[in-house]
Amino acid sequence: MATTQTALAQLMALAGRAQAAEVAFDVGPPALATRFAADEAAAAAIAAGAVIAGDLWRLRGGGPRTVRVSTREAAAGLIGFTLQRFADPERAPSMAYGHAGKAVNGFMPTRDGRSLYLHPSFPASTATLLRVLGCADEREAVLAAVARRDALDLEAAIAEAGACAAMARTPEEWDASEQGRVMATRPVVEIVRIGDSAPEPLPAGGEQPLTGLRALDLTRVLAGPTCGRTLAQYGAEVMLVSGPQLPFVAPFVSDTSTGKLSTFIDLSTADGRQRLRDLARSADVFTQGYRVGALERLGFGPIELAALRPGLIYTSLNGYGHEGPWRSRPGWEQLAQTATGMAHLHGAPGRPELQPGAVTDYTTGFLAAFGTLVALHRRALWGGSYLVRVSLAQTGTWLRGLGVAGPERLGEVVPFNSDELAGWMITSEGGYGPMTHLRPAARMGGELVRWTRPSTPLGAHPPAWPDRPDA
Repeated sequence: MATTQTALAQLMALAGRAQAAEVAFDVGPPALATRFAADEAAAAAIAAGAVIAGDLWRLRGGGPRTVRVSTREAAAGLIGFTLQRFADPERAPSMAYGHAGKAVNGFMPTRDGRSLYLHPSFPASTATLLRVLGCADEREAVLAAVARRDALDLEAAIAEAGACAAMARTPEEWDASEQGRVMATRPVVEIVRIGDSAPEPLPAGGEQPLTGLRALDLTRVLAGPTCGRTLAQYGAEVMLVSGPQLPFVAPFVSDTSTGKLSTFIDLSTADGRQRLRDLARSADVFTQGYRVGALERLGFGPIELAALRPGLIYTSLNGYGHEGPWRSRPGWEQLAQTATGMAHLHGAPGRPELQPGAVTDYTTGFLAAFGTLVALHRRALWGGSYLVRVSLAQTGTWLRGLGVAGPERLGEVVPFNSDELAGWMITSEGGYGPMTHLRPAARMGGELVRWTRPSTPLGAHPPAWPDRPDA
């Protein structure tokens, strides 16, 4: 209980809110085999978002609600994409994801006795990695190529080429690095007012805290889409915007698209950019996970969009933070764990190891949703456009700061059982046919927390907002 309350208190302080007495945690034994408080941190991030959703509900004239979150159910959310089940195999997404098992993937020893994690990402990034290494896509060839280079030099060369790798660092090494020092000056969730606009009070009534609000979701993989899915569970109309040419991971899409519309817009064309501007003019939230500067070059940076739509909440997610020399590096769950010292602590001496579950990805998504909800609450009361920023590495460092248990915690782990999981599952039917998946982990009583749309494949809807019921 102490860790969940500590984490929640930290997030409430960022929101400028008193400790949330209305939160009750159901704390069970750890579910994931990790020495970090992954279960507790996820539960706290989920609860923090629910608290602010409750505050928004009260602005609509609703009564106070108790928030209840189970640490074990929150932990199930960190492996959520693995728990999906599909009744129709013909319509189910392929559960083979990424490039797991390929040659250029995982921890590898370098010439100077360090470990480097290579992440193949998508096909183009895999090809870039092989080009930098100068070898064939064969495991022994890749190992030999990495073993001929020093870790920091190879990490830098891969980053310069735009591909994905990270040297396994100790926590002390990350904290002493230039990027680590920059990140140490930032909170785990940044919420910054970037423009002035009139307050936008929430209309009275509505079935959920965010009923009538619109959110654009220009993200991929897990963290960003989890943010959008979380906003959808509180009633926002969320539209996932993807490029028809962009690669994706099918089970991640099916997992995080629940509650959303999904459309294709090609931002490489003038017509596509105009369509996005038209959508943004009547949006309340714009969430993006592109590399730093990518959307700014297309005219969709936070300042540009706040001028186009005063009062917009612009939420940005990336791998290593939005300032510092690593701000433009592509990042993934595995790389954040590796760079920040988490893999060092989780593994044995000299043998870094990843934790089970996407502990920084999903948790970053929950934190991004929390920050977005805080910004919406501030806008309702005081007006303004806001920039919300989170990153996988910052989440990892925050989680690390909540404490690292001794090896005895691993002996306390109680794996999920089938009855337990069944109690958290719901069934919906959309673009994948009947599917069973996790429900939202936050409980607030009644139907304030629920999805009103099923999951659909990418590009299933036109790039236009549906008419509002009261229009």
